[in-house]
Amino acid sequence: MKRILYFCLTLIILLFWSSCRKDFDFSPSTGNLEFSRDTVYLDTIFTNIGSSTYNLKVYNRSDDDIVIPTIQLTRGASSFYRMNVDGMTGEEGPNEGKVFDNVELLANDSLFIFIETTYNTDTAPISDLEFLYTDAIEFDSGSNQQKVELVTLIRDAVFIFPERDAQGIIETLTFDVDGDGTDDETTLQGRFLEDDELTFTNEKPYVIYGYAAVDDGDELNIDPGARVHFHANSGLIVTSGGSLKVNGAFSDDQELLENEVIFEGDRLEPLFEDVPGQWGTIWLFPGSVDNEINFATIKNASAGILCEGNQSEPNYKLNINNSKIYNSSNFGILGRATSIRGENVVINSSGQSSFAGTVGGRYNFTHSTLANYWNNSFRQFPSVLLNNFLVQEDNSVVTNDLQEANFNNCIIFGNDNPEFILDEDSDSAFNFKFTNCLLRFDNNSFTGNNYDFDNAALYENCIFNDDPEFRDPFNNDLIIGEDSAANMQGNLFFAGQVPTDILNVNRTASPDIGAYQSITFED
Repeated sequence: MKRILYFCLTLIILLFWSSCRKDFDFSPSTGNLEFSRDTVYLDTIFTNIGSSTYNLKVYNRSDDDIVIPTIQLTRGASSFYRMNVDGMTGEEGPNEGKVFDNVELLANDSLFIFIETTYNTDTAPISDLEFLYTDAIEFDSGSNQQKVELVTLIRDAVFIFPERDAQGIIETLTFDVDGDGTDDETTLQGRFLEDDELTFTNEKPYVIYGYAAVDDGDELNIDPGARVHFHANSGLIVTSGGSLKVNGAFSDDQELLENEVIFEGDRLEPLFEDVPGQWGTIWLFPGSVDNEINFATIKNASAGILCEGNQSEPNYKLNINNSKIYNSSNFGILGRATSIRGENVVINSSGQSSFAGTVGGRYNFTHSTLANYWNNSFRQFPSVLLNNFLVQEDNSVVTNDLQEANFNNCIIFGNDNPEFILDEDSDSAFNFKFTNCLLRFDNNSFTGNNYDFDNAALYENCIFNDDPEFRDPFNNDLIIGEDSAANMQGNLFFAGQVPTDILNVNRTASPDIGAYQSITFED
């Protein structure tokens, strides 16, 4: 009997208590919501490419649980923005991500709205190269309505991408990979450029999906001021018989770089500005000829340039001048049994080596700054790596002559030690020389004739381990100051071959080592 009485009493108390609670009574909002910002600016995007996700926080500062009758985009179903409200996607159908009804918000609580956009030119063609696309998030309606504005800068672009077949399989490249005269099927997604695509102008940016390839007998010309953007796992390939001409020019405005050709990823948000490994590489296959790169910036690739083969041709396979390569997740320039001449070249922040001349070859760099201040992870290779062999999959070794590797008036430095390694196999030639260079090498574990720094036939007028005084090397600013050890230490003969520095400053009277003449830093 007592047990029954106790049960009934408990039940009555629970019923009474629950009927008095207002925790689950929601009142309509009265237009007093607060927001983490009054305008959400989504960073610049290309047409047809989705943005990053941005967030807005909505606060209920009152002591009442409320329900927001509607949260919707002003443009409704036609909007190119889309939302997620605290994990909900809203109504199904055309209003999904656009309209949300009866959204509950507890007293003194908040919710998140996540916002993205993709501007689709298939449904809304555009006439301007760049314009602001706006919308707003509306909370409630009538006298209680509150708004948060949405703003995105949209850029039009030329898109180059491989086709898909009826089964959705993406086109892959077929060409002579191994130089045996027959075409090989590859797994590289991409396509060859058509004749009317062989000039990249500066009128619109180019966005490349997969690998854009230059065919035998074709030449890709890239005009001054062109901007080339690559999607993930994308790049340029120049096949046997093809040629690449990057025709950048000096820019008076070193912020705008109006005449420089810039290669980078297709994510335009500031968060991605210096993220390595966003795209593949500029790949110069064996047999490609007379490749030239002038006044270019190549940034955020896996390997800035991969250059292979043709080391014995009378002309250099690649001539690169007045160009910068930054933030490569592997190599800035990787040469394999090839020939490269570089003048006023700046390379920095590479996950492995900034310059690697491997499997022999022929390399000449003059007035270049080959540095490596990589700080994203541990790296196992120095700024500059030279070898004359290849270890194959079965662990057999193939050697090839390093015909020459000359570094004249160059800085080779970084945040590791040593910053150059000479890895020789005695079965093939290994010819190199450093002339009037500032080098970082202070490590007694390396011995042998290649590291005899008193041998003037290998190291002529070189400076070891003194401070180059870069202005901000971890942010890719490798201009040197007036107290740099490189000041006025350049060889006049080589300065005469490259009379102006990468900023068009004459160096012939008192040449500094490296790509830059020194300046006085402002405090």
